[in-house]
Amino acid sequence: MRYCLAIDIGASSGRHIVGWQEDGELRTQEVYRFPNGAKESDGRLIWDMESMFESVAQGIAAAFRQFPAIESLSVDTWAVDYVLLNGEKELWPCRAYRDSRTEARVPEVHGIIPFSQLYRRTGCQFQSFNTIYQLYDDLRSGRLAEATDFLMIPEYLLWKLSGVKMKEFTNATTTGMVNAATGSFDPEIYEPLGLPRHLFPTLTAPGTVMGPLRPEIAARVGGQCQAVLCATHDTASAVEGIPMEGSQLYISSGTWSLLGVKTPRPLTDAGSEAANYSNEGGVGCNRYQKNIMGLWLVQRLQKELCPDKDFGTIAQEAAESSFQGSVDANAQDFLAPASMKEAIESYLRQRGQALPACERDYFCCAFRSLALGYRQAIEELERNVGRSYERLYIVGGGARNRFLNTLTAQATGKDIIALPIEATALGNLRVQMAALS
Repeated sequence: MRYCLAIDIGASSGRHIVGWQEDGELRTQEVYRFPNGAKESDGRLIWDMESMFESVAQGIAAAFRQFPAIESLSVDTWAVDYVLLNGEKELWPCRAYRDSRTEARVPEVHGIIPFSQLYRRTGCQFQSFNTIYQLYDDLRSGRLAEATDFLMIPEYLLWKLSGVKMKEFTNATTTGMVNAATGSFDPEIYEPLGLPRHLFPTLTAPGTVMGPLRPEIAARVGGQCQAVLCATHDTASAVEGIPMEGSQLYISSGTWSLLGVKTPRPLTDAGSEAANYSNEGGVGCNRYQKNIMGLWLVQRLQKELCPDKDFGTIAQEAAESSFQGSVDANAQDFLAPASMKEAIESYLRQRGQALPACERDYFCCAFRSLALGYRQAIEELERNVGRSYERLYIVGGGARNRFLNTLTAQATGKDIIALPIEATALGNLRVQMAALS
């Protein structure tokens, strides 16, 4: 029996899941879980990569204790963030995408290459934290002067484990610097910006075997196996993990909601640009999708209003609220406010809407706002693709939220298929198994 290990790390937690084929089915077992999150350092938001790698290594050791015959592992994470290297040395800190450092850089980049030109070349949606703006900030601040590489977070972790540096395709397509037609880093983008050519090597497809673990890592974790490139962008892996019938809508629902559909080719037309849809790499497909607000609203409210209350109880209580107010969940107001409660109140007050009267009203407002955001994004997608869809598959943390799924069905009119499965880990595992076969 062939065992593989998926290491799936999100913005709030990471998990190690072992998978194997048995009786024609892919079976899984979670063997380790650890908390994750950006932290503040000297007024900046950063990722504690040293702590993250310690958790990754501890989870691999736990996996080998339970499944000594693991043959391969791979890592997927969120997109856009990266670690700078000078040869074998990290150039700390590793900045987090929610840090505000790129705000001043966006107009500078667009002054060199207008966004409409960037979109026509890449099909990558605008987000102020996209890798292109982060790298340009590093250039202007002098941080790139010593850099020989930038490795996206999963590429960095896989390098720490295997000693091999590779740039994986699906994650690269989130940077805003990969040409939609060629599938390669675009010199017409990085050269005018003054970004060093050596940072942009040939991209590698998911399913590539990188090689065995470093000897010292194998000794530490108590086992040896192959490191494999999965679709290292977690949404690309999640889409691979959805048991979808035909081409239908999907939402990977977590801290962010990734809503989209598989298409045979990128769509970089004016309508797609206006709707801020992104074209990102998949395994043998294009993912036409939009990065919209997800459970971040709820997570922040929970920490502020009721940190000891679980999310299941929060959803049940929100369902009992009669509050009808909503906000534009994708407004800049809610990206990183000091107080999510006050941000919601301010938004509603400015528009003459009633304010929540109690805790459950705030959560009801948040869930309702997410569902309405999904409806708007779906209407834009169907208009741009030129067809309508009957079903909406929901995976990730939001798939377990019956109240949000009910509101989504009411708002969109779609047949909701909520799959409370570890879709990202399943997609990660499937790519590994295909690589080993």
